[in-house]
Amino acid sequence: MSVVAVAAVAGVVVLSVLLVRERRRYAELLASARPRREAGLQRAVKVAVSAASRLRRGGVGGMLVSSLDELARWAEEDRTELVRVSGADGTVTFAFTDIVDSTALNERLGDKGWVRLLRAHDALVREQVAARSGHVVKSQGDGFMLAFSEPEQAIGAAIGIQHALAGPKRGALRATPVAVRIGIHRGAAVSRDGDFFGRAVATAARVAAQAGGGEVLVSDDTLRGLADPGRFRLGPGRAAALKGLSGQFELHPVDWGAHQPT
Repeated sequence: MSVVAVAAVAGVVVLSVLLVRERRRYAELLASARPRREAGLQRAVKVAVSAASRLRRGGVGGMLVSSLDELARWAEEDRTELVRVSGADGTVTFAFTDIVDSTALNERLGDKGWVRLLRAHDALVREQVAARSGHVVKSQGDGFMLAFSEPEQAIGAAIGIQHALAGPKRGALRATPVAVRIGIHRGAAVSRDGDFFGRAVATAARVAAQAGGGEVLVSDDTLRGLADPGRFRLGPGRAAALKGLSGQFELHPVDWGAHQPT
Protein backbone atom coordinates (compact mmCIF):
# COMPACT_ATOMS: atom_id res chain seq x y z
CA MET A 1 0.00 0.00 0.00
CA SER A 2 1.40 3.40 -0.98
CA VAL A 3 2.23 6.17 1.52
CA VAL A 4 -0.59 8.30 0.14
CA ALA A 5 -3.09 5.47 0.55
CA VAL A 6 -1.98 4.83 4.13
CA ALA A 7 -2.31 8.52 4.93
CA ALA A 8 -5.77 8.61 3.39
CA VAL A 9 -6.92 5.65 5.47
CA ALA A 10 -5.47 7.26 8.59
CA GLY A 11 -7.35 10.45 7.85
CA VAL A 12 -10.66 8.62 7.49
CA VAL A 13 -10.03 6.76 10.76
CA VAL A 14 -9.33 10.03 12.60
CA LEU A 15 -12.48 11.56 11.13
CA SER A 16 -14.56 8.54 12.15
CA VAL A 17 -13.25 8.67 15.72
CA LEU A 18 -14.11 12.36 15.92
CA LEU A 19 -17.65 11.76 14.69
CA VAL A 20 -18.16 8.94 17.22
CA ARG A 21 -16.99 11.29 19.99
CA GLU A 22 -19.37 14.02 18.86
CA ARG A 23 -22.29 11.56 18.65
CA ARG A 24 -21.63 10.62 22.28
CA ARG A 25 -21.52 14.29 23.35
CA TYR A 26 -24.74 15.07 21.52
CA ALA A 27 -26.47 12.17 23.26
CA GLU A 28 -25.84 13.93 26.57
CA LEU A 29 -27.97 16.85 25.35
CA LEU A 30 -30.90 14.68 24.23
CA ALA A 31 -33.18 15.32 27.21
CA SER A 32 -33.15 19.10 26.89
CA ALA A 33 -32.39 19.81 23.26
CA ARG A 34 -33.31 16.88 20.99
CA PRO A 35 -34.40 18.92 17.93
CA ARG A 36 -31.26 21.04 18.08
CA ARG A 37 -29.10 17.95 18.72
CA GLU A 38 -30.36 16.27 15.58
CA ALA A 39 -29.91 19.39 13.47
CA GLY A 40 -26.40 19.86 14.79
CA LEU A 41 -25.46 16.24 14.12
CA GLN A 42 -26.73 16.53 10.56
CA ARG A 43 -24.52 19.55 10.06
CA ALA A 44 -21.52 17.72 11.51
CA VAL A 45 -22.10 14.80 9.15
CA LYS A 46 -22.30 17.17 6.17
CA VAL A 47 -18.97 18.69 7.15
CA ALA A 48 -17.48 15.22 7.51
CA VAL A 49 -18.73 14.11 4.10
CA SER A 50 -17.30 17.25 2.54
CA ALA A 51 -13.97 16.60 4.25
CA ALA A 52 -13.87 13.00 3.04
CA SER A 53 -14.54 14.21 -0.50
CA ARG A 54 -11.65 16.64 -0.25
CA LEU A 55 -9.48 13.83 1.08
CA ARG A 56 -10.10 11.78 -2.05
CA ARG A 57 -9.40 14.77 -4.30
CA GLY A 58 -6.38 16.37 -2.63
CA GLY A 59 -4.77 14.07 -0.09
CA VAL A 60 -4.76 13.93 3.67
CA GLY A 61 -2.45 16.80 4.68
CA GLY A 62 -4.64 19.78 3.88
CA MET A 63 -7.82 18.00 4.91
CA LEU A 64 -6.59 17.28 8.42
CA VAL A 65 -5.50 20.88 8.94
CA SER A 66 -8.68 22.48 7.60
CA SER A 67 -11.76 20.26 7.78
CA LEU A 68 -11.04 18.45 11.04
CA ASP A 69 -10.01 21.65 12.77
CA GLU A 70 -13.17 23.33 11.47
CA LEU A 71 -15.37 20.46 12.66
CA ALA A 72 -13.74 20.35 16.09
CA ARG A 73 -13.96 24.14 16.49
CA TRP A 74 -17.62 24.14 15.53
CA ALA A 75 -18.33 21.19 17.84
CA GLU A 76 -16.83 23.01 20.84
CA GLU A 77 -18.03 26.56 20.07
CA ASP A 78 -21.02 26.65 17.70
CA ARG A 79 -22.80 23.66 19.15
CA THR A 80 -22.58 24.91 22.73
CA GLU A 81 -23.74 28.42 21.90
CA LEU A 82 -26.58 27.39 19.59
CA VAL A 83 -27.89 24.82 22.07
CA ARG A 84 -27.82 27.43 24.83
CA VAL A 85 -29.35 30.29 22.86
CA SER A 86 -31.66 28.58 20.34
CA GLY A 87 -35.30 28.07 21.16
CA ALA A 88 -37.03 24.69 21.11
CA ASP A 89 -37.84 25.22 17.41
CA GLY A 90 -34.24 26.09 16.53
CA THR A 91 -34.83 29.83 16.18
CA VAL A 92 -33.02 32.68 17.93
CA THR A 93 -34.58 35.99 18.96
CA PHE A 94 -32.20 38.85 18.24
CA ALA A 95 -32.30 42.34 19.73
CA PHE A 96 -30.23 45.36 18.71
CA THR A 97 -29.90 48.39 20.96
CA ASP A 98 -28.55 51.80 20.03
CA ILE A 99 -28.05 55.09 21.87
CA VAL A 100 -29.78 57.90 19.98
CA ASP A 101 -27.63 60.90 18.94
CA SER A 102 -24.48 59.23 20.25
CA THR A 103 -22.16 61.30 18.04
CA ALA A 104 -23.50 64.57 19.45
CA LEU A 105 -23.25 63.21 22.99
CA ASN A 106 -19.65 62.18 22.43
CA GLU A 107 -18.78 65.63 21.14
CA ARG A 108 -20.51 67.36 24.06
CA LEU A 109 -19.02 65.14 26.77
CA GLY A 110 -15.56 64.65 25.31
CA ASP A 111 -13.94 61.25 25.01
CA LYS A 112 -13.39 60.65 28.74
CA GLY A 113 -16.94 61.65 29.66
CA TRP A 114 -18.31 59.57 26.80
CA VAL A 115 -16.41 56.49 27.96
CA ARG A 116 -17.78 56.91 31.49
CA LEU A 117 -21.29 57.17 30.08
CA LEU A 118 -20.81 54.06 27.95
CA ARG A 119 -19.60 52.09 30.97
CA ALA A 120 -22.72 52.96 32.95
CA HIS A 121 -24.95 52.21 29.95
CA ASP A 122 -23.18 48.90 29.24
CA ALA A 123 -23.50 47.74 32.85
CA LEU A 124 -27.21 48.53 32.81
CA VAL A 125 -27.86 46.63 29.57
CA ARG A 126 -25.80 43.59 30.57
CA GLU A 127 -27.60 43.36 33.91
CA GLN A 128 -31.02 43.27 32.23
CA VAL A 129 -29.88 40.73 29.62
CA ALA A 130 -28.33 38.42 32.22
CA ALA A 131 -31.53 38.53 34.28
CA ARG A 132 -33.39 36.98 31.28
CA SER A 133 -30.73 34.39 30.45
CA GLY A 134 -29.80 36.27 27.29
CA HIS A 135 -26.46 36.33 25.51
CA VAL A 136 -24.46 39.43 24.61
CA VAL A 137 -23.13 38.55 21.16
CA LYS A 138 -21.10 41.73 20.91
CA SER A 139 -20.99 45.37 21.91
CA GLN A 140 -20.85 47.94 19.15
CA GLY A 141 -19.66 51.01 21.00
CA ASP A 142 -22.96 52.71 21.69
CA GLY A 143 -25.11 49.63 21.14
CA PHE A 144 -25.45 45.89 21.60
CA MET A 145 -26.31 42.81 19.59
CA LEU A 146 -28.18 40.40 21.87
CA ALA A 147 -29.53 36.88 21.46
CA PHE A 148 -32.28 35.06 23.38
CA SER A 149 -33.80 31.61 23.11
CA GLU A 150 -37.37 32.92 23.44
CA PRO A 151 -39.04 36.16 22.31
CA GLU A 152 -40.55 36.66 25.79
CA GLN A 153 -37.03 36.97 27.19
CA ALA A 154 -35.96 39.48 24.55
CA ILE A 155 -39.02 41.68 25.01
CA GLY A 156 -38.72 41.40 28.80
CA ALA A 157 -35.10 42.51 28.64
CA ALA A 158 -36.02 45.45 26.39
CA ILE A 159 -38.75 46.52 28.83
CA GLY A 160 -36.26 46.20 31.69
CA ILE A 161 -33.69 48.34 29.86
CA GLN A 162 -36.19 51.11 29.15
CA HIS A 163 -37.48 51.12 32.73
CA ALA A 164 -33.92 51.21 34.10
CA LEU A 165 -33.08 54.17 31.85
CA ALA A 166 -36.26 55.98 32.84
CA GLY A 167 -35.89 55.30 36.57
CA PRO A 168 -33.25 56.36 39.11
CA LYS A 169 -29.93 56.64 37.31
CA ARG A 170 -26.56 55.20 38.23
CA GLY A 171 -23.08 56.52 37.56
CA ALA A 172 -22.65 58.87 34.61
CA LEU A 173 -26.26 58.30 33.55
CA ARG A 174 -27.39 60.53 36.43
CA ALA A 175 -25.81 63.59 34.82
CA THR A 176 -26.44 62.58 31.22
CA PRO A 177 -29.61 60.57 30.56
CA VAL A 178 -29.69 58.73 27.25
CA ALA A 179 -32.45 57.52 24.94
CA VAL A 180 -32.06 54.00 23.54
CA ARG A 181 -33.92 52.43 20.64
CA ILE A 182 -34.39 48.67 20.54
CA GLY A 183 -35.41 46.41 17.66
CA ILE A 184 -36.32 42.72 18.02
CA HIS A 185 -36.74 39.96 15.43
CA ARG A 186 -36.95 36.17 15.64
CA GLY A 187 -35.65 33.73 13.06
CA ALA A 188 -33.12 31.08 12.11
CA ALA A 189 -29.43 31.95 12.20
CA VAL A 190 -25.97 30.47 11.75
CA SER A 191 -23.34 30.88 14.47
CA ARG A 192 -19.58 30.90 14.02
CA ASP A 193 -16.81 31.89 16.43
CA GLY A 194 -19.30 33.37 18.90
CA ASP A 195 -21.00 35.58 16.32
CA PHE A 196 -24.25 35.13 14.41
CA PHE A 197 -25.04 35.62 10.74
CA GLY A 198 -28.02 35.37 8.43
CA ARG A 199 -31.14 37.19 7.31
CA ALA A 200 -32.64 37.16 10.83
CA VAL A 201 -29.70 39.14 12.17
CA ALA A 202 -29.91 41.69 9.36
CA THR A 203 -33.67 42.02 9.89
CA ALA A 204 -33.29 42.66 13.62
CA ALA A 205 -30.74 45.41 12.93
CA ARG A 206 -33.07 47.03 10.38
CA VAL A 207 -35.99 46.88 12.83
CA ALA A 208 -33.88 48.72 15.41
CA ALA A 209 -33.06 51.39 12.82
CA GLN A 210 -36.80 52.03 12.44
CA ALA A 211 -37.31 52.59 16.18
CA GLY A 212 -37.29 55.97 17.83
CA GLY A 213 -35.56 56.99 21.04
CA GLY A 214 -37.07 55.18 24.02
CA GLU A 215 -38.97 52.79 21.72
CA VAL A 216 -39.05 48.98 21.65
CA LEU A 217 -40.05 47.80 18.17
CA VAL A 218 -40.78 44.13 17.37
CA SER A 219 -41.48 42.28 14.14
CA ASP A 220 -44.45 40.08 13.30
CA ASP A 221 -42.20 37.02 13.44
CA THR A 222 -41.29 37.93 17.01
CA LEU A 223 -44.93 38.09 18.06
CA ARG A 224 -45.71 34.79 16.33
CA GLY A 225 -43.16 33.11 18.57
CA LEU A 226 -44.87 34.17 21.81
CA ALA A 227 -46.55 31.41 23.79
CA ASP A 228 -49.14 33.99 24.89
CA PRO A 229 -49.68 36.54 22.07
CA GLY A 230 -51.60 38.84 24.42
CA ARG A 231 -48.90 38.96 27.07
CA PHE A 232 -47.49 42.32 25.96
CA ARG A 233 -49.39 45.52 25.28
CA LEU A 234 -48.62 46.91 21.85
CA GLY A 235 -49.16 50.23 20.11
CA PRO A 236 -50.55 50.55 16.57
CA GLY A 237 -48.50 48.58 14.07
CA ARG A 238 -46.85 50.19 11.08
CA ALA A 239 -45.64 48.83 7.76
CA ALA A 240 -42.04 49.52 6.84
CA ALA A 241 -39.58 48.71 4.10
CA LEU A 242 -36.30 47.53 5.60
CA LYS A 243 -33.08 48.42 3.81
CA GLY A 244 -31.66 45.56 1.78
CA LEU A 245 -34.64 43.27 2.45
CA SER A 246 -37.49 42.57 0.05
CA GLY A 247 -41.15 43.16 0.89
CA GLN A 248 -42.94 45.08 3.61
CA PHE A 249 -42.60 44.32 7.31
CA GLU A 250 -45.24 44.89 9.97
CA LEU A 251 -43.59 46.38 13.04
CA HIS A 252 -45.17 46.87 16.45
CA PRO A 253 -44.09 49.21 19.27
CA VAL A 254 -44.23 47.66 22.73
CA ASP A 255 -45.99 49.86 25.30
CA TRP A 256 -43.25 49.13 27.82
CA GLY A 257 -44.58 51.73 30.26
CA ALA A 258 -47.65 49.53 30.75
CA HIS A 259 -45.47 46.67 32.00
CA GLN A 260 -43.39 46.28 35.09
CA PRO A 261 -39.95 44.71 34.59
CA THR A 262 -39.98 40.99 35.36
